[in-house]
Amino acid sequence: MTLTVPAWVHGALMPVEKLEAHRRGLRHKAVSVFVLSGDWVLLQRRAAGKYHTPGLWANACCTHPGWDEAPEACARRRLGEELGIEGLALVHRGQVEYRADVGGGLIEHEVVEIFTAEAPGRIAPDPDPDEVQETRWMTLGELTEDVRRAPAHYTPWLRIYLERHAQDIFGRVPA
Repeated sequence: MTLTVPAWVHGALMPVEKLEAHRRGLRHKAVSVFVLSGDWVLLQRRAAGKYHTPGLWANACCTHPGWDEAPEACARRRLGEELGIEGLALVHRGQVEYRADVGGGLIEHEVVEIFTAEAPGRIAPDPDPDEVQETRWMTLGELTEDVRRAPAHYTPWLRIYLERHAQDIFGRVPA
């Protein structure tokens, strides 16, 4: 099955095959979710078989909504599909746009609806191994420091979120 993303082509929103949107660097819709437990942030390490940024650490989940899929429904769906997490209340934190080289000649140019979800303690996800190699919890301060120390271990979008959008996502800028 070919997956399409809602992308802007010549100013009009059109369904475009996902890989083609990334090859051409087309501006397209996306959703990103951060699962939090107090000061703790859930991270996922992307599966080795992912077509871009395999093995890098990212926020809980990121994806592209279907053509008629509402952003919150998409966020909820992917939390379940990727991490086996269900029933958390999602809070919309706004929209951000970024453009980043993700390697292999691919460009992410995304208009992202950002959501957070507060977990009751540091829950243990049940990840889909085709999507996620492993998960871990880090405090926001530890995450920020580790991204500064070893940026190549993290996805470009997570680095962008922490550098440019932490106040909107977390309600504060980490030290």
